[in-house]
Amino acid sequence: MTPQAESAPPLRLMCALVVKGAFERAVLPAFAAAGGRLDVVWAPTTVIQDRLAQGETADLVLLTTEATAALVAAGHADPATQIDVVQSQLGVAVLPGAPRPDLSTAAAFQSALLSARSVAFSKGGASGIYFAGLIERLGIAEAIRAKATIIPSGFTAEKLLTGEADLAIQQVSELMAVTGVEIVGPFPAELQAAMQFSAVVLAGSPAHQQAVAFLALLATDAAAAAFSASGLEPLR
Repeated sequence: MTPQAESAPPLRLMCALVVKGAFERAVLPAFAAAGGRLDVVWAPTTVIQDRLAQGETADLVLLTTEATAALVAAGHADPATQIDVVQSQLGVAVLPGAPRPDLSTAAAFQSALLSARSVAFSKGGASGIYFAGLIERLGIAEAIRAKATIIPSGFTAEKLLTGEADLAIQQVSELMAVTGVEIVGPFPAELQAAMQFSAVVLAGSPAHQQAVAFLALLATDAAAAAFSASGLEPLR
């Protein structure tokens, strides 16, 4: 790394939590080994969108594909750099040894939610927003919300460890990021909403070249293996 690169500030990435486990396992160490420096802001897509709208800056983002496309359409990101990174499924986690709910059908899933003492989901995350709409469509929103543990952001499975909930709802990769919990499985196929996440360099980044170099790491075999091990489907 050149003296100029060493003196430059680290890249600033605003990133959805969905890839945190894979990034910490493989992507961030690989970037550091190549001499790169990165400052990561972990937050739900909606929170990052709000912070950007309020004038906060970054060099690049990794958000839902819909959100990155909106940034490109508004002229806030470089379309030539946008890449699809992973696809993610929604799932359910419990504590090890706890009863495993039946997720095989929509009816069984609904029954499991209604039988739970408390269901944890994230208010600001893409998974939580979808889940909130799902329970409305199923006609059980009032019953679930009356006993839900709703967090603004972060990992819902942590609420299993504190005893505040006995079912945690989130992206499977986010559930897997919490040590000491057990993944029951994905939502039933008829209720599943596979979500795609993409990355893009923001317009005006003073470190455009370095940001593009970081995005190149997301297309490596090592990154793909880390994504797969975290319950994600790599898209490159």
